[in-house]
Amino acid sequence: MPNIKSAIKRVKTNDKRRQLNASQKSALRTVVKSADTALANTDVEVAKAAFAAATQKLDKAVTKGLIHKNAAARKKSRLAKKLNALTTQA
Repeated sequence: MPNIKSAIKRVKTNDKRRQLNASQKSALRTVVKSADTALANTDVEVAKAAFAAATQKLDKAVTKGLIHKNAAARKKSRLAKKLNALTTQA
């Protein structure tokens, strides 16, 4: 443990940020996974709502610096591809 005041504060803030980032990343993964399972089912309306929620959460994660913008674009693209396949199938 550091004994310099600014270093102590830095350790505390780093720990707070780490915990906050971990919880936000976990929530992001949960929303993306629920969208993926909704897209695996055949209900189009639920899938569209889940896709919209996942897209919003991914965009928010990019602005907060949780994930890279290309990673978010890739995930959104894959979800959109599944949604389009589901809507053309129905």
